[in-house]
Amino acid sequence: MARNSYKTKIVLIDAHAILHRAYHALPDFSSSQGEPTGGLYGLASMLIRIITELKPDYIFACYDRAEPTFRKQIYEDYKAKRPKAEPELVAQIIRSRDIFTALHIPIFDQAGLEADDIIGTIVEKLKKEKDTQVIIASGDMDTLQLVDDDRVVVFTLKKGLNDTVIYDEKGVRERYGFAPQYLIDYKGLRGDPSDNIIGVEGIGEKTATTLIQEFGEIESIYKQIKKDEQVLLAKGVKARIIEILKASEEEAIFSKTLATIRRDAQIDFKLPEQTWVKTFDSAKAEELFSELEFRTLIGRVKKLGGPIVGSPTSSEPEVVLHIEAESKEIKPLAIALWLINSDTTSPKLEDILSYANLPAQTGTEGLVKAKAKLLVDIEKLGLAKVYREVELPLIPILEEAQGRGIKVDKKLLSDLSFDYHAKLSNLEEKIYKLAGSEFNINSPKQLGEILFTKLQLSVKGLKKTAGGSQSTRESEIIKLKDTHPIIEEILAYRELQKLLTTYIDNLPNLLDKEDVLHATLNQAGTTTGRMSSSNPNIQNIPTRGEQGAAIRNAFVARAGYKLLAFDYSQIELRVLAALSEDPDLVKIFKEGKDIHTSVASKVFGVKEEEVTKEMRRRAKVINF
Repeated sequence: MARNSYKTKIVLIDAHAILHRAYHALPDFSSSQGEPTGGLYGLASMLIRIITELKPDYIFACYDRAEPTFRKQIYEDYKAKRPKAEPELVAQIIRSRDIFTALHIPIFDQAGLEADDIIGTIVEKLKKEKDTQVIIASGDMDTLQLVDDDRVVVFTLKKGLNDTVIYDEKGVRERYGFAPQYLIDYKGLRGDPSDNIIGVEGIGEKTATTLIQEFGEIESIYKQIKKDEQVLLAKGVKARIIEILKASEEEAIFSKTLATIRRDAQIDFKLPEQTWVKTFDSAKAEELFSELEFRTLIGRVKKLGGPIVGSPTSSEPEVVLHIEAESKEIKPLAIALWLINSDTTSPKLEDILSYANLPAQTGTEGLVKAKAKLLVDIEKLGLAKVYREVELPLIPILEEAQGRGIKVDKKLLSDLSFDYHAKLSNLEEKIYKLAGSEFNINSPKQLGEILFTKLQLSVKGLKKTAGGSQSTRESEIIKLKDTHPIIEEILAYRELQKLLTTYIDNLPNLLDKEDVLHATLNQAGTTTGRMSSSNPNIQNIPTRGEQGAAIRNAFVARAGYKLLAFDYSQIELRVLAALSEDPDLVKIFKEGKDIHTSVASKVFGVKEEEVTKEMRRRAKVINF
């Protein structure tokens, strides 16, 4: 991937795939007006990173369209299990085009085609271009079938937005055990649950891989079966598998067709006369990022207009300030800043420099100055012991824990997905019946019309959106819980959909090849000092109810190990007992009793064994 190994580098971006990943990686990122903008921010940050790291001569963005694709036309259930896009995501998809326009990146889309089909067609058209490398930037693995040696490679996200990998042909072979062109045969045999491609029932990953390694494409497998199935038996293929294949030839071929990216779409594509860097002007991007309140990206986008950082023509030192920067130097400084001001959660490089009143692009010298100020202030505030003896030693421990990750039972998640999507469909039907008509439950506008216009539910005490319409946020909907049976069903629908989109259907995409999840562990992610996690936020999986518990069961111990849970056991109240020296509190803890039950016994004047769950709950509220 050296800069000079190819004369020309072209980046093709699957806009939907990257935006979708960014949206779910940054769900809580919003503007000061409360408008969700996480997906847009993540997309813009990733684009700057792609331009900085890959140094393309040309860049193009490819989009899906709202119209049904040709796959949907021939197979109604294509992608049928995928939940409808949230209204916030739809809004960000529409707005994301402004980001590409501001960065002077041409956009391609076409009715009936997916972004992958447009990318595949452009790759095919570029075959004639000599000394040209094509880099496909995507958030999923579908485009790996287009990989060709190191001439066509895929830059994709392993997890979240920070962990990326570039797949050339060697990388694909190492991951799957066969060449890129056989990925469509693999899906034809195994299927693809994410796209609802059925494949051959009874053929799993291992069997599909073995068949391809031994016989190649699906057509060759069936040719051999018809010619002499003894050859398959001699290669270790079980008679049961051969019979399954015989009965499912049509399904296998059809599934392969659905999985195949088109390379012959009728699109008007040609390389511009000038390279991207010669046409780029950062002014529009700066204006848009300012409007979207992406303050940390403005400094980065300004640098894109000059010589490409790190190229032979650049006369400036290489100072690339990524928003995700977590170098050995930055982490301890971020922790120091967080200790000084815990409102600055997950501090970035820009926050560190800003604290020291330094410009955003001061590089190594700026870090040295910032470090000096932070360490002086840590001493002044009496935080040196906490910093040196608690926080700093924790950094390598968390890095090791994050690298090790946690094993996930992907089969359990797949079964849950099937079950929960069925439950979601049942909830939809109940809601439609109670509403008297079908509508987009995820659309705030349509939901508002059903609740407040058609059903005439009271709006007293409910907040409105910035645009003046009645809010349908969960916090407002809960206020209507006892006014109509539809409210309870809507809340149940939202909870179930959140579990599906955030965890059940999303987690498998974030696993490594060993089915291990490496969530980001944030040491300075909260104002209270509590640990947090992101990419994904596994702490937010519900603890109450069967649905949340079922997802937690998907996290399993590696062979030969066990999962243990450790709890401080009411640490705040123990501190309270020690500081107040209250004899009753001290006695309760010394005797190893349950603090909430003991307090309930005193409050309600009953024996501890007579304390009910409701009494204990109310005592817990009193305690805290």
